Amino acid sequence: MAKVKVTWVRSLINRVEKHRRTLRALGFTHLNQVKIHEMTPQIKGMLDQVGYLCKIEKIDE
Repeated sequence: MAKVKVTWVRSLINRVEKHRRTLRALGFTHLNQVKIHEMTPQIKGMLDQVGYLCKIEKIDE
């Protein structure tokens, strides 16, 4: 399955609570943190929702 590298780059100040919880569910705890996830339908949905707060890169394997 494809993998993606997600970097949290924008602050959560004045953001919707649902988006805050989504970033927490993706495993982020502080700004500029990097996480690697497999691209499942659930992760894709989360990234579609909070993509404006993150930088998303595909990882070639």
